[in-house]
Amino acid sequence: MQTRTPATAGRPRDVRDMSAMAFVRDRESDEVIRQCFADLGLQNGLVATGTLDTALASLPEGKSPDLLIVDLQGVDDPIARIRVLANVCEPTTGLIAIGPDNDNDIRIYRALKSEGVVEYYYKPLVRSLVLQTCQSILTGTSTEPPARTGKLISVLGVRGGAGATTIATATAWHLARTNRRQVAFIDLDLQYGDAALQFDAPPSDALKEALDHPERVDEAFLDRAMIDVDDRLGLLAGLHGLDEAIAPPEAAVLSLIEVALRRYRYVFLDIPATLAPHLKRVLQLPGTLLLVSSSSLVSARDVARWRALIGPNSAERSMLHILNAASRGNGLPPEEFERIARGAPDIEIPASRQIAVAARLGVRGLQDCRTFQRAMAPLLRQLSGAKPPASRWPWPLSLLG
Repeated sequence: MQTRTPATAGRPRDVRDMSAMAFVRDRESDEVIRQCFADLGLQNGLVATGTLDTALASLPEGKSPDLLIVDLQGVDDPIARIRVLANVCEPTTGLIAIGPDNDNDIRIYRALKSEGVVEYYYKPLVRSLVLQTCQSILTGTSTEPPARTGKLISVLGVRGGAGATTIATATAWHLARTNRRQVAFIDLDLQYGDAALQFDAPPSDALKEALDHPERVDEAFLDRAMIDVDDRLGLLAGLHGLDEAIAPPEAAVLSLIEVALRRYRYVFLDIPATLAPHLKRVLQLPGTLLLVSSSSLVSARDVARWRALIGPNSAERSMLHILNAASRGNGLPPEEFERIARGAPDIEIPASRQIAVAARLGVRGLQDCRTFQRAMAPLLRQLSGAKPPASRWPWPLSLLG
């Protein structure tokens, strides 16, 4: 099955002459795929009710379609069945697998990719993503993303003052100091960002240079440009004039991320809310997006708006909502907040004088704050891949290493 552009593909092909088949169980997926086929102008597109097993029984002998979409819901041992399907299909067939809405395990995604699946989506399907993948397969322009070991962690405060930078810098510091991982921190707020203050490090002009001239950025550039916060933590942050017009193009940000992910195990991207609407592709990159809010009414409203803009989680991208300073007297009651935000927060950091005092001292102060440690432990455990201790609470961050 196709995972790379065939060597014979010299130029994009006319998709109208290509063949495509889809076997799905639910009406919503059926409608999304039919619309994608119509948008592509496919003259030989078939959408039928069924699963991967139906596809195996229905494929014509001697020739498989150029594009095949199969539903894994209800299929016993889908990895083994995908392997059987690979032996039936021609090498040039591009395969897309879709799964149930509760099956977003990254291990399944990786296993399917290793068996030759071009992409794996779980329901409900996002039409734009499915359309893009179908088009790249049928035109012969699909390529595998570059191999990398880095994990992208984007952090977005729904509005200023939510505490996003405090949470992001403390998390990056922990992964570098306690877990001994190579970490890069990029603060995209070039005029008001305070990541450098949190790390007690001097800002520089290197980040603006990287965004102004992305063609110059490579791993050697990063080695020279990074501010050494720690032997395993590098920082890119600037503090430029308030009268400067700074709006980094998304292509430059994407280029910088790509290079950083080849060099660092974790790449943190601190995105200001004013810039985020112009970086939608960045927000939807594979990795983890931390959406940070307070418990106010406007924050609850904005959480719902950001969720709608970014879209549902996928097999390779997840969004976690962190409610900071929860239970503060002037915030919404939990039930009301969840109703307006359209969901409960994944992590809650309590309103605490101890945390407020510690945060004034930057990342070092927060490392000694037990209240903050306990609240952040589930996030750090998830990012580092550590197993929880036998007892639930309390447990120190050192157990996450």
